[in-house]
Amino acid sequence: MAKQVTLTARPRVESGRNAVKRVRSRGAVPAVIYGHHTEPANLEVSHRDLEIILSHAVGENILVNLQIDNGGKTASQLSLIQEVQHHTLKPQILHVDFHAVSATEKITAEVAIEPFGESDGVKNYGGLLEHNIRSLSIRCLPQNLPEIIRVDVTALKVGEAIHIRDLQLPEGVEANADGDLTVFIVAEPKVGDETPATGATSPEVLKEKKAEAKK
Repeated sequence: MAKQVTLTARPRVESGRNAVKRVRSRGAVPAVIYGHHTEPANLEVSHRDLEIILSHAVGENILVNLQIDNGGKTASQLSLIQEVQHHTLKPQILHVDFHAVSATEKITAEVAIEPFGESDGVKNYGGLLEHNIRSLSIRCLPQNLPEIIRVDVTALKVGEAIHIRDLQLPEGVEANADGDLTVFIVAEPKVGDETPATGATSPEVLKEKKAEAKK
């Protein structure tokens, strides 16, 4: 499951380019929060704390318990990191969007799919493991959100496949996609084409023609 991390935030009253520069100059990142019947609000968070959270994340979905400190009063808001903007040249986070969610309402999210193990068809018969679907749309409560979906492919033989309906999803998580779609398949090994190209003449035929020419 996605780890729930805690991050302190403060309301950001000023707006505009100069105000954003001042936020960044004191080691903070401009942020905004929206969603779940919440009015959009400008925030700022510690650049260092946010960088640590992002560097330890396994998947793209990061569940954050925002502690919004407003004049000594702290309000908690569960949220997902929706988007992070990075500087193109510097190791700097420019802006972050938080999507407010409720612990009692299901959310929809894209979760990466990764295989593990070496399939029987690849290991013993030279097959090729094809990874057709890289991420899966799922629905679940925030606390059940998986960081990543890992799929054991070791038993797959040549010609066998794993479909969405075959995935062993964590409890409380349901796929939001067609169950017949193929996630992994072991394709047959490629065999070189031994058929002569059209118009090609075999060595035996050439010898026969030379022999006839000498007569």
